[in-house]
Amino acid sequence: MSEPSPKILVAVLAFNEGDKLRQLVMRFPDDRNYEVLFVDDGSSDGTAAFLDKSPFAVIHHTENLGVGAGISSAVKYAREHGHELLVVMAANGKMLPEEIPRLLEPLISNQADYVQGSRYLKGGQAPNLPLFRRFMIKLFTLIVNLFTGIKGTDITCGFRAYRLAILNHPEVDINQDWLGKYEMEYYIHYKVIKLGYRLVEVPVSMVYPAEGKNYSKITPFVGWWSMIRPWIFLILHLKK
Repeated sequence: MSEPSPKILVAVLAFNEGDKLRQLVMRFPDDRNYEVLFVDDGSSDGTAAFLDKSPFAVIHHTENLGVGAGISSAVKYAREHGHELLVVMAANGKMLPEEIPRLLEPLISNQADYVQGSRYLKGGQAPNLPLFRRFMIKLFTLIVNLFTGIKGTDITCGFRAYRLAILNHPEVDINQDWLGKYEMEYYIHYKVIKLGYRLVEVPVSMVYPAEGKNYSKITPFVGWWSMIRPWIFLILHLKK
């Protein structure tokens, strides 16, 4: 007898994405094998009202709390509803719902515990990616590889999937106050590496706007610091 298919949640993190979110909603296939949850992180552009009329589950934050808070809300929902696998993606239109199966396949086939999307693997793409952003991604990925001993290609890609059981490990605590923004993503990534979970990369698309405007909500210095500091804190054992 074959084992039952795992219950899967796709969490879409949204904050003031306007038409990009509306277009994204229409891209999810009707025959999907997963549940879709939108986490509205305090949007003020009509996102809340739009999502409430959609066929998907929605969690609303009363104010903008950050990516980490969005992931925490999604994890809480997933645990309450018995999901085993979690996919995390943004609602900004850069990540394509039709590529979700690429992230899930290594988990479903038991080849991995954590799957990182990469725009740089063969089959991936990043049209219109700004040159400075490309440089910073490559530099940050290289630094992380040096400190962790892995050979990743795209540490900053937020299109990821993993087993929720990872977060039950006694050395993992996603409820710490300092994990509210981008820190959460890299905290989990670090723990996956250090605790010996199976990590693989798969090719994905990260489609940037052709006009080169409003391509990211990562603010200079502050945003990048929130991505860098988890590695510093954890490597130096300043945080648990």
